[in-house]
Amino acid sequence: MDNLVAHILVVDDDDGIRSLVKKYLVENNYLVTTAKDAEDALKKIEIIKFDLIILDIMMPGKSGLDFIQDNHKRLETPIILLTAKGEAKERVKGLETGADDYLPKPFEPKELVLRIQNILNKTKKSDQKRIIKFENVKIDLNKQLIIKKDIEYKINNTEKLILEKMINNPGKTYSREDIGTMINLDKERSIDVIITRLRKKIEIDPKNPRFLQTIRGTGYVLWIE
Repeated sequence: MDNLVAHILVVDDDDGIRSLVKKYLVENNYLVTTAKDAEDALKKIEIIKFDLIILDIMMPGKSGLDFIQDNHKRLETPIILLTAKGEAKERVKGLETGADDYLPKPFEPKELVLRIQNILNKTKKSDQKRIIKFENVKIDLNKQLIIKKDIEYKINNTEKLILEKMINNPGKTYSREDIGTMINLDKERSIDVIITRLRKKIEIDPKNPRFLQTIRGTGYVLWIE
């Protein structure tokens, strides 16, 4: 994963399972977002490009299989299914539909982590820009650095997530709500502070930004092309 923190979406209607899986994955240095059902998951994947999705099959409303079928054409994200012991047919159907692996409940958290690592090690993200240069600025997401006029500025995981999304969608405006969902933060003032911090690392004149700009009343956009 190029030494970057993998971002995982955990989709399960069981609050207890969501909390336990998130806790264990965070302890293993993964960034985790959760969703309570397929509808909630859809909102998240429209904003965030996840590295992997852990998806329960049996959920109220749309099932995990419905979610895969409805979004398969636009979902390139690897998927691990969580299934009950008696759902053999559903497991097979899920794999046929596009899931990459499955894990029957109850499961050992360590086994889940090993399966995640196995899939991520096989996943190549060649379609994602990792290093870009513009003007006197170089952004290296692999090393989590911004180099401006030969001065290096370290970026943290939160800043990396925002830049990764913006770099791969240049010219797209992201609202504060979009960015908040991206980084699991709902305080608008804190988001403004993060953007201001990024500007100091990217812009020659942070008070008059040319690249990371504010679209009044809408949000923020990165112009690099």
